[in-house]
Amino acid sequence: MKSLEKTQDKPLECPISDSGRNKFKLWFKRVGLVGFFFFLFKGLIWLVVFYGGIEYIKEFWAK
Repeated sequence: MKSLEKTQDKPLECPISDSGRNKFKLWFKRVGLVGFFFFLFKGLIWLVVFYGGIEYIKEFWAK
């Protein structure tokens, strides 16, 4: 029980330093909405490609 009490006395620490968090915020601000939509559309295009490939394979095996 003492080890549990010791961990509760100590404040929780974040594994990422303040400078690391600031770098992430800076990167996120740089990428912004343009980057978000780029990767969103890129992901959607890949979904369409895989769906088309699966439908093509289904039709090929149906013959």
